[in-house]
Amino acid sequence: MNLATRIDLNDVSSFPSRRVEQWKYTDVRRYLREVPAAAERIDVEVDGGPFRALCTNEYQTFGNGRTHEGDNLLKGFGRKGLTVRPDAPLLDAIRFVSDSAFGGWQASLGYTVGPNDHVVLLESYEGRAGAYIANAAINFVVLEGGRLDRIVLADDTAEAISISRADVTLSEGSEFNQTILTTGAKLQRFETNVTHPGHGATVRADGLYALTGDRHADLTSIVTHAGPDGQTSQLIKGVVRDTARGVFQGKIVVERGADGTDARMGHHALILSDRGEVDAKPELIIYADDVQCAHGNTVGNLDESALFYMQQRGLSAEEARALLTRAFLFEVVDRIEHEGAREEVRTWLMESS
Repeated sequence: MNLATRIDLNDVSSFPSRRVEQWKYTDVRRYLREVPAAAERIDVEVDGGPFRALCTNEYQTFGNGRTHEGDNLLKGFGRKGLTVRPDAPLLDAIRFVSDSAFGGWQASLGYTVGPNDHVVLLESYEGRAGAYIANAAINFVVLEGGRLDRIVLADDTAEAISISRADVTLSEGSEFNQTILTTGAKLQRFETNVTHPGHGATVRADGLYALTGDRHADLTSIVTHAGPDGQTSQLIKGVVRDTARGVFQGKIVVERGADGTDARMGHHALILSDRGEVDAKPELIIYADDVQCAHGNTVGNLDESALFYMQQRGLSAEEARALLTRAFLFEVVDRIEHEGAREEVRTWLMESS
């Protein structure tokens, strides 16, 4: 799986169709056949969003792809080794707010975490109204000994096309933890591409999707281990109802010389309707010896015996299903280490699912 496709809303030839292998489950050309009109500029409060109670440092807000200064391209945003890792991490926020009937926007930025810094990045995609087309790209760099915890909440509208790509470059001894949580859109994709150097660097790349109606969410990732003694852990969970469609494409590559790699991937989904759909494609490609790698994938329904057990103790069938579904998804949420962010995410998920 090659993640080389980069979408440019000003270039129709960059819009992938299902004939492109890595996009066969998320057919952009089906919905987007011409360059969209530019989304109108909107004013957005600079300190709002789902994480407004947590953020204590940098706060970057995009309204239809533009900052308050009118930029849609930022360079060098982030932390650059100004502090030695503090007892409490720095909390930054990035917001992408969309509100447009049919217009499109795109924005890109670079984010750097300096040596020995620890940053919790709170990232949100907030759809207010409209059938907008959103295209965001972020380049992350984590320098030696640095740690980045990226937590993403995606709340697009049901009519939107929303695409986000993250390219992550790690250094020796660095750490990257990611949790993406989404309720989908008409067509939505979060893509993560990690260059893993080994040499004590670690990656946790988690996510969950909770989909209803005819929403679509695609969580695609590739982690390439280029050096020895690196670790990767990935847990993706999803719940699909009605005619919604969930997609997971995960790939871990262990290059020659990356001995001592420990990489594990799991995807588990529930389909709670007759017409829901889940497409999963977990892959391991290993060119090195002396590695520990594994992947697992399950798709099914709720455990009927567990439902019966809970109903015997006074819960209605609806209450029992809701409780079991949340418990299923909360396994991903519980892996978020920052307590405040974990509780905000838990609250958001309970209100959204």
